[in-house]
Amino acid sequence: MPTYTHGHAESVLRSHRSRTAENSAGYLLPRLHAGQSLLDIGSGPGTITADLARIVAPGPVTALEANDEAIALTKAELDAQGLDATYVVGDVHALDLPSRTYDVTHAHQVLQHLVDPVGALREMGRVTRPGGVIAARDADYAAFTWWPRVPALDEWLALYRRIARHNGAEPDAGRRLLSWARAADLQVLQASSSNWTYATATDRRWWGGLWADRITASAIATQATSLGWASTDDLERIADGWREWAADPDGWFMVPSGELIAAP
Repeated sequence: MPTYTHGHAESVLRSHRSRTAENSAGYLLPRLHAGQSLLDIGSGPGTITADLARIVAPGPVTALEANDEAIALTKAELDAQGLDATYVVGDVHALDLPSRTYDVTHAHQVLQHLVDPVGALREMGRVTRPGGVIAARDADYAAFTWWPRVPALDEWLALYRRIARHNGAEPDAGRRLLSWARAADLQVLQASSSNWTYATATDRRWWGGLWADRITASAIATQATSLGWASTDDLERIADGWREWAADPDGWFMVPSGELIAAP
């Protein structure tokens, strides 16, 4: 199984639980309708899954995660919202699911963490019915941009990208979705992009605060120190840089993601 660079610390879940179908899968929504069957790969804390489930209801929804801990997060969210799904633990590189099963196969911020994203897309195509769609959205870390230029944030980005690549992942996945889909022999229907932008005082406190926490107390921090690529003092200095950026009234941060809709 691939190493999930972020892990599931509270600071990570704080970020992921802010995601909705509207702010994270808008490119897909026009193609959804009631009665479709949907597979959500990398369902995480389940907020997007829940939104998609409501849209395709009464169509069946399957949520897939890499381990019991992660799928339990999805189930807890859907249970809290009174929604039903089938929960599966598995590897997207080799899905233990029948071919030509789903009208929609969706993965949000998943392919960037995989050792073989092309193989994963090929599997997503295999389990999708003729006439169905494969949808993926992934961030592009090298294209992240912000103001003011706080040197510690440049250090943060370089460190994160180094750790992700050490794990066999591709942090700059967004720009590669089109080429990966073509390599997987999928029919590309749409290649697009969209951004999350953090510029209000409230957004800066939230985004800067959660990254200050993630860089000092999450799987990323553990990997950085265990690999010898940063000391705890280094990570605290980077966290202070995030707090400095968040406190600046000129602070602005953009997270771009590539988007893909394809057919098998």
